[in-house]
Amino acid sequence: MNKVLEINHLTKKFGSFTAVNDISFSVEKGNVYGLLGPNGSGKSTTLGMILNALNPTNGNWKWFEEEPNNNSLKRIGAIIESPKFYPYLSAHKNLEIVADIKEADYSKIDEKLELVGLLERKKDKFQHYSLGMKQRLAIAGALLNDPEVLILDEPTNGLDPQGIIQIRELIIKIAEQGTTIILASHLLDEVEKVCSHVVVLNQGKMLYAGSVEEMNSSFGSIEVASTNIESLQNALSHLPFISTIKNENNKVIAVLNEEKDPAEINKILFEQGIVVSHLVKRKESLEQQFFQLIQNQKN
Repeated sequence: MNKVLEINHLTKKFGSFTAVNDISFSVEKGNVYGLLGPNGSGKSTTLGMILNALNPTNGNWKWFEEEPNNNSLKRIGAIIESPKFYPYLSAHKNLEIVADIKEADYSKIDEKLELVGLLERKKDKFQHYSLGMKQRLAIAGALLNDPEVLILDEPTNGLDPQGIIQIRELIIKIAEQGTTIILASHLLDEVEKVCSHVVVLNQGKMLYAGSVEEMNSSFGSIEVASTNIESLQNALSHLPFISTIKNENNKVIAVLNEEKDPAEINKILFEQGIVVSHLVKRKESLEQQFFQLIQNQKN
């Protein structure tokens, strides 16, 4: 796949504070990348640098395999802050102004309004729009010149559940049309549901970069109970496909290091004279993986 963005050792310091600390990753065409991390992790600062809004302290980036820090922003649509339109103008009039700035044809306006579900409300004034509608209008504006990459900073921030679902569905629809999307979010659920790849940031450092599937590809764990917990723990600790075990509320939690069927585990334990009263296999969620990365950083 073609790279649309390559970041190399990017660092940004504000005085003695390091907001982004030596991060490197690349974005491939046609995927949805999530910059995931708590507030203050360096997501917005990273976006600011790759959009030429902030100067890096160190490192570089390049868009579309061109020269580092090149001026390819005409091929990129971005929404970094809250949508800013003239409140007393209609949605269509506001997009006409955006089209003039982007040198886009007015014929694109209705096309993008239809894409974001606002075509029937195009004559309504911006001030009468809900927060979710304002966000969708901003996305329509960012798409007017048919950019190859769309960048969104916390696109569902402050929205009600219905608004969140609408933005999520819109992101998926835009991605299906071939647009590469980079979105910053502190919401694990949002990233897990719409992103193909994730870059995990915390305190300015990158903890993981890769596919969501690979990050969430652990073999999970089993939760087992028996009348003799000590014998159960001993038996599990000697099995080659168990990496770690712990006792929790009179149950043994054993982390798997390879794929195993619960029935097979039950059979192995039975052959060692252990009758289990409870055996459940659990898959680690992206949330568990994320917090494990944070915990490892602290250690």
